[in-house]
Amino acid sequence: MAWLYLIVAGLFEIGWPVGLKLSQTPGRRVLGVFIAVACMTASGILLWLAQKTIPIGTAYAVWTGIGAAGTFMVGIAFYGDSAGALRRVLVGLIVEGIIGLQLAHGSSCRKATRLQAGSISS
Repeated sequence: MAWLYLIVAGLFEIGWPVGLKLSQTPGRRVLGVFIAVACMTASGILLWLAQKTIPIGTAYAVWTGIGAAGTFMVGIAFYGDSAGALRRVLVGLIVEGIIGLQLAHGSSCRKATRLQAGSISS
């Protein structure tokens, strides 16, 4: 469940820079700031819940990675940001890092479970 919290927290992490960008549009300042604050709050609460199980360094790296990659994609799709090849490759590396951290966490959890099982049976 912690990984689900963390992924959703990362998705909310995309919402706050989008809200701040929206607040720069005439007539949308209050709505944009509201969206940003709501997303920050939801993201922070979900990150807190995820960190009950997932190590802080892993959780923070995944959380910011999802936010960075997602915001990058929103910028391209809705705000005309550059989608150059180098930028896409570098964001791809962020995504690979997120996947790698999740796999490494799962591997270390399985190892810890085996070690606990071994010490219980001894």
